[in-house]
Amino acid sequence: MSSSNEPGERLQKVLSRAGVASRRHVESLIAAGRIRVNGEVVTELGTRVDISSDVVELDRKVLQLDVDRRYVLFHKPTGIVTSLSDDKGRPDLTQVLDEIGERLFSVGRLDFDSSGLLILTNDGEAANILAHPSFGVEKTYRVSVQGAVSNKTLGTLTTGVELEDGVIHADEVKRLDDPRGGTTLLDITLHSGKNRVVRRMCAAVGHPVNTLQRRRFGPFHLGGLKPGQWRDFTDQERHQLATLVQLATEAASSGENR
Repeated sequence: MSSSNEPGERLQKVLSRAGVASRRHVESLIAAGRIRVNGEVVTELGTRVDISSDVVELDRKVLQLDVDRRYVLFHKPTGIVTSLSDDKGRPDLTQVLDEIGERLFSVGRLDFDSSGLLILTNDGEAANILAHPSFGVEKTYRVSVQGAVSNKTLGTLTTGVELEDGVIHADEVKRLDDPRGGTTLLDITLHSGKNRVVRRMCAAVGHPVNTLQRRRFGPFHLGGLKPGQWRDFTDQERHQLATLVQLATEAASSGENR
C-alpha cells in the first residue's frame, strides 16, 4: 500500500476499473470501514495500491483487480483434446481460442471422449491452485455407467478403490436415478487430478463409464452453457477465485512454517 505521493494507483480508480463499484461508491465503502489493504482497514480516500503486490479485500473477501488476467468457462464437447495441438491430428482448442482472441491454457484436462466444464486462463498461479490435488479443490462429474450401482458399491467408491497407482476415494457420490435399469446416473465429486481417474474408478468396481461430463470445478459451475459455448468469468467469479487463491496460499505458507 502506498501513500499519496508514492507509486501505485488510487484505490477508487483500481476498484472501479475492476468492476467492483463506482469511484463514488468506493468512497462510501472506505468510509464504512469495509475495505482492507494487506489486512488493514483503509481510512484515507487517497490511498494508492499496487495490484501486483497488494491484497485488497471487501468485507474480508479478496478482490481480483488485475484486468489483464483472463478467465473463461468453456463447455468442452466430446471429440476435442484439451491442448493446442495433437499428434493424432484430432481437433484441439485452437478454434475456441481464436474465438476468444487470446492465447490461454486449460486448467487441468478433460479426456477426448469427455465433456463439460473447462477453465481457460493466462493466470498460472490460479491454474496451479485449481488443478493441483494438494489444494483440495473439488470437481463434480455427472457420469452414466453400465449396470445397476448398488448401495454397497456407492460406499466402496467413497471409502476407496484400489487402482494401479494407489487407492483413490471419491469425496461424495450421489445416485441420481433408479438403480434397477441397465445404466445408472451418478454425480461423483473428488479432488484427485489423476489421469482418467473417474473412468478407472468406475471400471474397477464393475461399472464402465458410458458418458462423463464435468459439472463443477471448485465454486465454478457449467450452468446453462451448451457444448462449444464459452463465457468470461463474471466479476463475482473473479473475486471468488482471488479469495480461493489467497486462502490456499496462506494455508500453504502456514504449513511450511510449522
